[in-house]
Amino acid sequence: MIQGAQLKNAIISGSNNIAKYRKQVNDLNIFPVPDGDTGSNMSMTIGAAAAGLKDLPDTCTVGEVAKKAASAMLRGARGNSGVILSLLFRGIAKGCEELDSIGPEELVRALDLGVEEAYKAVTRPTEGTILTVARVAAEQGRDSLSHGADEPVRVWDAVCQGAAKALEETPELLPVLKRAGVVDAGGQGLCLIFEGMLSVFRSGIILESGMSEEERAQETQEFFRNAAAEFDSEINFTYCTEFVIGRDQEISKDPLELRLFLETIGDCVLVADDEEIIKVHVHTEAPGEALQAGLQYGQLLTVKIDNMKQQHEKLGEAAVSAPVEPARLERQEPTEELGFISVAAGEGLKSLFLELGCAVVVSGGQTMNPSTEDILSAVLATPAKKVFVLPNNKNILMAAEQTIPLAEDREVIVLPTKTIPQGLSAMLAFDPDSSAEENQEAMLEAASHVDTGLVTFAARDSEFGSDAIRHGDILGLKNGKLHYIEKDPVATCVRVARSLATKQTSFITLIYGEGITAEQAQEAKRLLSGKVHSDVEINLVEGGQPVYYFIISVE
Repeated sequence: MIQGAQLKNAIISGSNNIAKYRKQVNDLNIFPVPDGDTGSNMSMTIGAAAAGLKDLPDTCTVGEVAKKAASAMLRGARGNSGVILSLLFRGIAKGCEELDSIGPEELVRALDLGVEEAYKAVTRPTEGTILTVARVAAEQGRDSLSHGADEPVRVWDAVCQGAAKALEETPELLPVLKRAGVVDAGGQGLCLIFEGMLSVFRSGIILESGMSEEERAQETQEFFRNAAAEFDSEINFTYCTEFVIGRDQEISKDPLELRLFLETIGDCVLVADDEEIIKVHVHTEAPGEALQAGLQYGQLLTVKIDNMKQQHEKLGEAAVSAPVEPARLERQEPTEELGFISVAAGEGLKSLFLELGCAVVVSGGQTMNPSTEDILSAVLATPAKKVFVLPNNKNILMAAEQTIPLAEDREVIVLPTKTIPQGLSAMLAFDPDSSAEENQEAMLEAASHVDTGLVTFAARDSEFGSDAIRHGDILGLKNGKLHYIEKDPVATCVRVARSLATKQTSFITLIYGEGITAEQAQEAKRLLSGKVHSDVEINLVEGGQPVYYFIISVE
């Protein structure tokens, strides 16, 4: 029989095992842009359970452990893979209710319930994913009973074997995996978790994560993108919308109604609930409608909306700048009429926005989105009655807008700038002699006349249309869409900038980031000057930004 302390240690061991190999799981992401996050999402999800379980005494029951873990995972779930993982453990918790310990039959039943919960929550389950791995693992565990497995450890050993077998076969079920030569990332993550649990069931050994406490603390502060950054031709809906509802106990509506409604406005619908909260994930063109529907069940506790077409995150420790603990901002009394805050990553860009008049520059961007609390702190640290907020990224816009009702002693005006060039142009258009309303109109007008080019790298082999993309290829994007696959960032910069320039172009600004030297930036400027008309002014800015070798502004 498995006792409560064993299950507790098994979940902690599973959490440690995927934490140790999370980067390898991230690397299995099949899309070429730097966006792999499945391993991180799953690690953060089960990590929330591990953290919550550490305070439980060893005298706790299996039912208490499973309930605590499932509740923590639901609240800590990130991305599709994390939500599905939390649902698996929610089903397991249902199978463990009121049990002091669990035997082989109960263990099989609990895992069956977990698989049922996971499949039930997904509108159109895709085989060849984490769902398949979980289902086959449960089937193998059930078969082991008929072959004489009379101990939980033998059942779980069969579960792990079934999961590994299913993982190997995922490329046969999903052609896109086979073309990329990888197995499913979510399935791999689940195998690692199950193997970590087996170590405790078999020998009582909790696997180590290989992470220091400092590294664990850093990981909990990172903001991961929760949806695969597929290209436009492969995305049915633009906005990955996730929110948590604190349930109103006086409202008896079935969350199934919410799921059915969400299926009419989007896809990839997941609705998971317990007695206290409802967690929702949907891809849609109407995130506002999804949020309004959720409000019929209670209050919104957290909201996150990502534009999947704009996700180009940096992959791997070597390419990701380490998160820096922001300096504590002090609240200021609103004594001035107007103030500005901006969001940017890279010391050069931060300095530039400060020089243009921003009181505070919030650290963040494509690799780490600041929270509403981060932006609100910056608003309150700006000594102005009316504070303009420039998010400079579609993924940050919603968080910025949530500060509007929270800053009670000052007015927040969010300018919906979606790129760094738009933010810079908006700040350049500010007129201190004009009113807030006049400036809002002028700054929005200036931002709308800017085209943005981006030069980044391919994080893995893939395909785009008829073109093969190889790991390390240089990618050129125009206004968020992939157009060029090259080998050299300088040549790509020139090609993107030239293609964005028109007869009406007056200014081109090349903002160069990490990995580009001043000499390379000068070479890009020299080459570009010979390909546009002589009246165009070309400027260089050392932005120091991660992810993008060049950010190009064309006005």
